[in-house]
Amino acid sequence: MMRRFVCPVIVACAVLAAQTATAQPSASLLVDSKWLASHLHDADLVLLHVGDKQEFDEAHIPGAQFIALQELSAPNGKLRLELPPVERLQQVLESHGISNTSRIVVYPGKDWYSPATRIIWTLTYIGVGDRTSLLEGGMPAWRQAGHATTAEEKTPALGHLTPHLHPDVRADAAYVLARLNRPNVALLDVRSAAAYAETEQTPFPRVGHIPGAQSLPLEALFDDGGNLKNRAAIGALFAQAGVKPGSEIVSYCYVGQRATLVWFAARLLGYEAAMYDGSWEEWSQRSDLPVDTKK
Repeated sequence: MMRRFVCPVIVACAVLAAQTATAQPSASLLVDSKWLASHLHDADLVLLHVGDKQEFDEAHIPGAQFIALQELSAPNGKLRLELPPVERLQQVLESHGISNTSRIVVYPGKDWYSPATRIIWTLTYIGVGDRTSLLEGGMPAWRQAGHATTAEEKTPALGHLTPHLHPDVRADAAYVLARLNRPNVALLDVRSAAAYAETEQTPFPRVGHIPGAQSLPLEALFDDGGNLKNRAAIGALFAQAGVKPGSEIVSYCYVGQRATLVWFAARLLGYEAAMYDGSWEEWSQRSDLPVDTKK
């Protein structure tokens, strides 16, 4: 259901951002290994490692802390990754040393980027997204640059964070329902093409897709080598999916993880973007919500 992508993905994202005049400055969303190495000992730096805990225990970037998606989600027996109450988010983030003045860098331990972008999406929601960046290439790029790793783990001092919510990045079912078929909203189904076309077996109660959604499988954004396609190709894919200049992009996937990478790429390209937290897992469970079964 999920696919892993190699490190050139994020490097290509940085190129796309630099080439797009309307994009936010890439430094606000991306940093490279050289930048991180020069800021590694900054007092306000919080470095978050996302991936396999055993691999983190064996080697990670000095000063990094391991963070799991489960820490920032509220499984309720129905949804796997839905955000928990703000008080819980605040408590967890403060336990990782995050404060109002923190400079946060998130990186994947290997080549699976959607968990890392899910963390960044969460940090943006609670109000520290303007001080949060993704490390280009993640841990592989750090190693390739010849920088040291360590197995030592330090417990951070407790942070002091004042939440300033950005609900505009988080879509719920009501938000999506109110925007169905609006010409200025591009609803993107980031699941596999087979899931959209109802030929993939999934554990969800209903098949189909949200009415008006266009299929843009995450895999379509990458070439056979796992590299993000060039700007022209990405622009063509977005256009084919109904994205117009000035459109708001709302993405959804299976459980609200894959879609955060499209949300992140949309921000790099200068679009307003939101991600449907409950995604198809929630929508398929609710018989009051419409489903389109047209392929």
